[in-house]
Amino acid sequence: MDMWREEENEKLRGIYGVLSRLGLSANYTGFFQLAWAVWLAKEEPERLQMVTKRLYPEVAKRCNTSWQAVERNLRTAVGVIWKWDTPYLRQIVGSPLPAKPRNAWFLSLLAACAPEDGVA
Repeated sequence: MDMWREEENEKLRGIYGVLSRLGLSANYTGFFQLAWAVWLAKEEPERLQMVTKRLYPEVAKRCNTSWQAVERNLRTAVGVIWKWDTPYLRQIVGSPLPAKPRNAWFLSLLAACAPEDGVA
């Protein structure tokens, strides 16, 4: 494993922990794409204002796929998390969700609650 990968995994470790606590496992393609999108949104929150023009293309480039695949994979990941409806999800949202959240809203929620230091 090269040094860049180790540094990336370290900064994403806390986000991986949050996603796992929400019921999403790493066997979903969207797990890593969602983690990367959350990191980018934490790094520059303005990306959340235009997710299809700024955030999805950056994730797609990093993951060697299209922005449309990123959008679909994130939608699937958010759906899995919503379906699990874990106590942790209710804790970070503040109440049960009446309907599956949209990607951008969920990304902003995760960006706000994900740890800064790589520790979940």
